[in-house]
Amino acid sequence: MRNLAFAALLSLTLAGCATAYQPNGYTGGFSETRYAVDIVQVTFEGNGHTSRERASDLSMLRSAELTLQSGYRYFIVMAGDVQSNAYSFTTPTRTVTTGTVQTYGNTASVNAQTQTYGGQTINGSKPAATKIIRMFKSQPESPMHYEAQFICDSIGTKYKTTCAAAGDIKIIEDEK
Repeated sequence: MRNLAFAALLSLTLAGCATAYQPNGYTGGFSETRYAVDIVQVTFEGNGHTSRERASDLSMLRSAELTLQSGYRYFIVMAGDVQSNAYSFTTPTRTVTTGTVQTYGNTASVNAQTQTYGGQTINGSKPAATKIIRMFKSQPESPMHYEAQFICDSIGTKYKTTCAAAGDIKIIEDEK
């Protein structure tokens, strides 16, 4: 019973919050699929309180973090998309009937009232941002490249988070 009460309290606490920068879980987060040593698809899925901008920014932050964690310094976005996935649900209904009965000899008088609660349909959308990135150790020739540490610093500051171990990662330069 205590666990159920705690879970209900936790759900109410999280219900009004945008998705945090975290691995994908119950309330959303980031995930990735590696296609090659230097090519990764990064996705950030938000909940109903997450803006499209936040989902896009946090997918960029995860791209930068993965770049640094993989020993690279730069990345380019080869493909990217931000979608809003619509959802709809109807709250459960509850019907309550109350009444009184009055009797006068062999005659009975009934006064009853029935009220139905719930049954509202709630619509919303959850944004999901996906980017396919290619990572580089030295600055690529593409003008649309990003420096991973700069993205970690700027987007991390905006959302009050940091890239995991970004400051401790040694950048490996290409051998010439």
